[in-house]
Amino acid sequence: MGEAQVPLATSLCRAYNYWMGGEIIQFREAKPGDAIDLARVHEETWRSTYQGIIPHLHLERMIARRGPRWWQQSIRRGYGLVVMTYSGQPQGYASYGKARYAPSRSTGEIFELYIAPCFQGLGLGKKLFNAARRNLELRGMRHLIIWALADNEKACAFYAQQGGKHVATAPEKYDEVELQKVAFSWPAQKVR
Repeated sequence: MGEAQVPLATSLCRAYNYWMGGEIIQFREAKPGDAIDLARVHEETWRSTYQGIIPHLHLERMIARRGPRWWQQSIRRGYGLVVMTYSGQPQGYASYGKARYAPSRSTGEIFELYIAPCFQGLGLGKKLFNAARRNLELRGMRHLIIWALADNEKACAFYAQQGGKHVATAPEKYDEVELQKVAFSWPAQKVR
């Protein structure tokens, strides 16, 4: 508000300073004051990721349900949520917790992992993934599972690059459209 718009190239160069010792990019637990930015990141990433995959009206309803109030309530309830900030402003998030469909109590799940489109391709997704995984491990969840839509090829490639093994496939219904989702699994590892 009141600040001049920073060109994208400048913004990306500043984000790159993370690797050069700057403290511009940080990873931390979400706070109630992050709700507006998290709703924005959610909307931006879901539109850029799922446009043309999830049927339009269903996608719009999913985005509309996840406004600032929803995010504020989730944060206050203590759901696992780590955010990636750029100069203090959330530009990505990962939500995590006990796996929904797993035989072991020591299996955690990363439910969502999204980085704002202008920050993608810089290696920040891997850092956000590692931050969420570390938080799960500290809570005693040594195994990890993540579900992704099969048509979201970028996400599937990303999880495979992080060492995930494709272990299951299941249908996901969106009104009359049935898509496939795939599960990626990681074996137990020691807390770092």
